[in-house]
Amino acid sequence: MAMGEVNPAFIQDAQHRPKLAVIEAEGIPLIDLSSANASNHVSQIADACKNWGFFQVINHGVPLESRRKIWDAARTFFALPVEEKRKVSRDEVNPFGYFDTEHTKNVRDWKEVFDFVVRTPAFGPASDDPEDKELIELTNRVPYLL
Repeated sequence: MAMGEVNPAFIQDAQHRPKLAVIEAEGIPLIDLSSANASNHVSQIADACKNWGFFQVINHGVPLESRRKIWDAARTFFALPVEEKRKVSRDEVNPFGYFDTEHTKNVRDWKEVFDFVVRTPAFGPASDDPEDKELIELTNRVPYLL
């Protein structure tokens, strides 16, 4: 593939592409966690996910220095060659780690993801069966360079 060409795996059918004549950025959901009404937060998050697909959270209590460290680690990790990032890929058993092959409407998304939890180990269901009450221990996959 020549420089400047787009891999066909990333091209959406015309009916699924954004309508560039209409660009709407006002009203992005802003969820303020300083309010004591937790049930309101749940409905705000549900509404934001349903109608926008994302939201911004403020007054969450995460210190600025912690946020800076996360941003720095993310920049360092995502700048690595794909072969290095895939060494810490998530899999069928552990949902934490690197992922770059998500699809929307059967077309590959132009994004990379690194899922993790704050406290590890975490515990999750051993299977998709709702009757199965067994839990498994899940741990973060930590890139060796970070």
